[in-house]
Amino acid sequence: MFLDKYFEHCPEGVVISPDQASAFAKGICGDFNPIHDPEAKRFCVPGDLLFALVVTYYGLSQKMEFRFTGMVNDKTILNLPKDGQSEFAITDQQGKTLLEVSRGGPRSDDEKVIESVIRHYGAFSGQNFPTLLMPLMLKHQVMFNPARPLVMYDSMSFQLESLDLANLGVNLKETTLDVQGKRADEHLHFEFTDSGRIVGQGIKKAILGGLKPYDDGAIGAFAEDYEARRQALQASFL
Repeated sequence: MFLDKYFEHCPEGVVISPDQASAFAKGICGDFNPIHDPEAKRFCVPGDLLFALVVTYYGLSQKMEFRFTGMVNDKTILNLPKDGQSEFAITDQQGKTLLEVSRGGPRSDDEKVIESVIRHYGAFSGQNFPTLLMPLMLKHQVMFNPARPLVMYDSMSFQLESLDLANLGVNLKETTLDVQGKRADEHLHFEFTDSGRIVGQGIKKAILGGLKPYDDGAIGAFAEDYEARRQALQASFL
């Protein structure tokens, strides 16, 4: 299947190497966050790859919710239940829950549909910074610390009218930022379309920590560095 090159099986479960995680983040999602680089000290596997792994293993359900509860690094061995029920958890080798999944309604195992959902949702999700988050921080006059950016993928949910998808698209509907002192909840509301017709909707939630007063020069320089890095690396992942 399409996703096979982004994870590996071992006797204890499933592992994702830093190179595989980096290739997925950059090549599928257009996400050039340094935390997904193989050499990063605080390396972690992107949440969108865990989402992709679930729908690849268990199929695409009409209604799904994902709650990210732990970080996955290069030493994590993932335990995927053999028979995912309506609610199940992905755990590590010590039994710690990393991802909680809820699902309902009809299910599709169509590989083409699943790949299309992974690619289109991943591309949408990966544009959060700077495209979607920067205007929100400007509006609310807050920003993360450029020296230690803390933006965590908290959850994602969606509901589809049908699983018979021929020409999928994922479009932004609305963005909100709920600021609470030094942290904030960001919500990205999105729509699924099929040949231009709306066929579903969803919400992605991220948590921002260590917020500071907005500094246009500091966050602007951070965004410029990010864009320069993206352009320097993008060609090798296309």
